[in-house]
Amino acid sequence: MFNKHQTRERRKRRVRAKMSGTAKKPRLCVFRSLNHIYAQLVDDEKGKTIMAANDKEIKKGKRTKVDLAREVGKLIAKKAKDLPASRRVEKVVFDRGSYKYHGRVKGVAEGAREGGLKF
Repeated sequence: MFNKHQTRERRKRRVRAKMSGTAKKPRLCVFRSLNHIYAQLVDDEKGKTIMAANDKEIKKGKRTKVDLAREVGKLIAKKAKDLPASRRVEKVVFDRGSYKYHGRVKGVAEGAREGGLKF
C-alpha cells in the first residue's frame, strides 16, 4: 500500500514523463503549498530555470488564493514577454505536477493565457 507522498510522487512522474521543455518552448511548472503558489519556466535540455514568479511578488490585499494564482500566471507571462528578442518565450508546455487542473493551478494557467502565453 502506498502512502500519500508516494502516490503524489508517482502521479508527478507520470505527468512529467509525457512532457519536456526546450529553450523555445519551456515547461511552465507549478508548485502549490498551503499558503503560496510558485510558477517557473524550465529548459529541460540545459536543466536550467529560465525565470520564476510567486505570489510573494504581488501585493496581497483582499484577494482569494485563486485570484493571487491568476496574478502569478499573468506575472510570469509578462516576464516571459519582457525578455530580449533572442530569448523571448511565447509558447510553453504546462506542467501541473501532481496537482489536479483545478483551483489555484487552473488560475495560474488562465492567468498565463491572459498574459499572452500559448499552451
